[in-house]
Amino acid sequence: MVVGAPGIRTRGDALARRSRAHAGVWRRAFRREVGRLRDPRRLAAIVILGIVLGVFSAGLLARGEAAGADARAYWAGVRIWLAGGDPYAAVGPFMPYVYAPWMLPLFLPWALLPWDVAWFVWRGATVLLLFWTAGWAYRRHPLATAAAVLLLSFPIAANVDTGNINLVLAFMLWAAQVVRPTIAGLLWALATAMKWVPVVFLPLLAPRARGWGMAWLGLAAILTLATLPATIVQVQTVFAFPRPARIDYLVLLWAAIPWIWNHPDPFWWARPSRWPGMRGAAAAWTGGWRGRFRADRGGTAREALRASRRTVLAWFGVVTA
Repeated sequence: MVVGAPGIRTRGDALARRSRAHAGVWRRAFRREVGRLRDPRRLAAIVILGIVLGVFSAGLLARGEAAGADARAYWAGVRIWLAGGDPYAAVGPFMPYVYAPWMLPLFLPWALLPWDVAWFVWRGATVLLLFWTAGWAYRRHPLATAAAVLLLSFPIAANVDTGNINLVLAFMLWAAQVVRPTIAGLLWALATAMKWVPVVFLPLLAPRARGWGMAWLGLAAILTLATLPATIVQVQTVFAFPRPARIDYLVLLWAAIPWIWNHPDPFWWARPSRWPGMRGAAAAWTGGWRGRFRADRGGTAREALRASRRTVLAWFGVVTA
């Protein structure tokens, strides 16, 4: 065999062909990305996100050591508890821990870190998760994602600055919409037991996840009763601690993004064109039940009870609809 003879490919030829193929892939990808920038909606989204992220960065850098007051309360509460003290009492520069006593061990691995490391981990993780979720949403609806980030920019920045757990709860509710039902229910139940505001996100979960969520929430209630003396102190601390208007709770709306983005028409009920049909369907349903009730009150009442029970169980994923 003669190396380089006509019709025979050498190793150098193969490498050259592979390099040209890779270069072609990069050229096509570059042209595709440049082509996307010609879309005015995508350009507007990039400008909006750039401005918001710039303001975020400037604010976080300006705050410096003054940031992290809420995260420091979680960190100090665990350490005071480990030392045999009362985590619900404000000690020195720390705000009191205000969540259920059985949740203290949940913060334990993180609270064992030195404060500088713990704060870096807390803020770094929340920022990375924020970027990941924003990237997921941006790939599907760029301009709408940019508008959502702009509208929620103040509560997001406030939570990143103070280290409040609201943003972490938003990520938990986000994940509850994409993981398997048992874990989804656990995430929703933990978030709800901690703040109670996330209870409104139950309808966004899959039916079986709703059922698991109620089961996990029942376990949380048992743990609350088991730690009742400390829970009473916790409730007193929550109501006695002065707080401003909780605008930072609005960050939980970020958890609705996956449902809204994946739903073909999430706000169909708000369209005036759909209202006549909704009224007609409601009137037909009411009229049908009224007619059956007049004909057979006892049988219709029993049928309505069975139908209601079946609907509730199906909503929680216990039975199929």
